[in-house]
Amino acid sequence: MIDFNHANQTAVARLVASRPRLTGVATARDVIPDLDEDTLLHAGPPIEWERMSGPLRGALIGALLFEERATTPAAAEALLAEGAIRFSPCHHHAAVGPMAGVISPSMAVYVVDDVEHGHRTYSNLNEGYGKVLRYGAFAPDVLERLRFLNQRVGPAIGRALGVIEGGAGIDLRALLAEALHMGDEGHNRNKAGSLLFLRHLAPAIADQGGAEVGKILDFLGGNALAVLNPVMAACKAMADAAHGVEGSTLVTTMARNGTDFGIRVSGLGGSWFTGPAAIPDGLYFPGFSASDANRDIGDSTITETAGIGAFAMAASPAIVTFIGGHPEDALTATLEMYEITVAEHEHFTIPSLDFRGSPVGIDLQKVVELGVTPRVNTGIAHREAGVGQVGAGLVRPPIELFEEALVAWADRYLS
Repeated sequence: MIDFNHANQTAVARLVASRPRLTGVATARDVIPDLDEDTLLHAGPPIEWERMSGPLRGALIGALLFEERATTPAAAEALLAEGAIRFSPCHHHAAVGPMAGVISPSMAVYVVDDVEHGHRTYSNLNEGYGKVLRYGAFAPDVLERLRFLNQRVGPAIGRALGVIEGGAGIDLRALLAEALHMGDEGHNRNKAGSLLFLRHLAPAIADQGGAEVGKILDFLGGNALAVLNPVMAACKAMADAAHGVEGSTLVTTMARNGTDFGIRVSGLGGSWFTGPAAIPDGLYFPGFSASDANRDIGDSTITETAGIGAFAMAASPAIVTFIGGHPEDALTATLEMYEITVAEHEHFTIPSLDFRGSPVGIDLQKVVELGVTPRVNTGIAHREAGVGQVGAGLVRPPIELFEEALVAWADRYLS
């Protein structure tokens, strides 16, 4: 009989031991496995054009405009609708992307190496707040900023990483651990982590000289989400280290595409279990309300999967000013997540809980038995393509997909 407890301890030990380092920036087509010129990557589980939400469609349209595969939004949409472009989840390519999560072949991507387990993960670069591609916007100013990010900021970061610690790059696990002690939770609040990121990069970028150095540093310093994308790739590396353990009921992927919320389980290979993504409950920017919101979207739930984000909210009471609620709600969120996880993270500790490790390792069986689903911090996208972010809040996946996954696990291991 399968000892799933032992399997889960093996899986979570691999996750906690993972040591992701940000080692470079590269062009997506050159490093991401199986990414060709006719493929666009997206967040969440697999989905077809006909079922895609407005923000995901908008981001794909913007990506084709960025790639100069089309000259107008209408021409781009026609290419996408007629099947000329293949869509594939970032997670199928060792990658992650926030919100729509779109990665196209010529985009710059962060390269993260798990030096403990020897695998590599990727993420795109963060555009900052406002009307941006990841929220489905594709206006000319959006594309102009995207080109600056990919053609100027990304290469400058890549050159800096080539000299930081002799080319060893940035230890993202250590950065995250410090950021949690400075008031971040690692998903929706990354103010401290982004400043730590800038501290590592700034001297090496300044040494490069050139007319745009000030502009690049100003862009990074003004983006409180700058570190989110490499953090997501780090969490992807951690979760991938826990995947593929025979008999394990550990959840190793949570992701949304704006229509579906999907999970994958360590002991169930590449199978996705999906259910309808919910509309987040949160705070809206002036002029917007829940009637404007799209269903939840993005790969950033990989942070909760790795034991931060909403799972570490007790470290970040100030986050409630952005997502809604009261400071005690942040504490309650973390305490509840201990009930559905199998371990406490050795490296991610929470000062307000006497430096107790954050809850890590979501156990499928505990979720179903207790009827408690994972909490997620999230941004809120407008349901129409081209509008952008309209708020931020909290969301949970439907319990039905965990129940379906547990039935599949039982069929495989107990029948």
